[in-house]
Amino acid sequence: MSPELRLFEDILLGGVRLNLPARPRMIFVVHGRVTLEDRAFNDGTAWHGQGEVAIAAASEGATCWRWDLATASDGAVVEPGIVSREKLVARLDTLPAGELLMRGDSVGFPPGGCAYLHRHQGPGIRCLIEGGIRIDTHGGSTSYGPGSAWYESGPEPVFAQAALDRPSRFIRVMILPRALLGKSSIEYLNEDDKAKPRSQQYRVFVDAPIALDA
Repeated sequence: MSPELRLFEDILLGGVRLNLPARPRMIFVVHGRVTLEDRAFNDGTAWHGQGEVAIAAASEGATCWRWDLATASDGAVVEPGIVSREKLVARLDTLPAGELLMRGDSVGFPPGGCAYLHRHQGPGIRCLIEGGIRIDTHGGSTSYGPGSAWYESGPEPVFAQAALDRPSRFIRVMILPRALLGKSSIEYLNEDDKAKPRSQQYRVFVDAPIALDA
């Protein structure tokens, strides 16, 4: 069975702890403040690791997006003071062969920005945090607003058009060949587009080797 990449939204009341099993993951703080492994994280920051970890919410509480790479399901989190919901699950049938890395980053666009027709060297889940975006792939178009998530297989060509009237940004986690450590995974498919200026801006949170049996 292919491993799965799962995106959860965890909402924690102040002072609550969410204990998580060992597996490759990235946790992005959408709102509030948390402590992970004795380090504090607030809005717009991210933690990553592969071992057991606890998300400890500060007094004001927190909302986090959590990407887990797993081969087995843990079931829903049912604990007092925690609302945890599964936003998207994707079976990684296009997972690259060989050694892997997890890349988590933020991709931002100015009003009207776009990502020309392209593909990546591995699959991933994106979640829009601000603005709006239209994704053209598989012969169709889907528009997303803040909080909406979508999956891209990697090999399938994609064109992305950001909202015309405001900046847009999404958070993503991709599983890539380890040979791409520190290197871009994007490949533009039209020769004319390769020399055009890029409108997207990146902030990398994690680019680290992983093991599926962590």
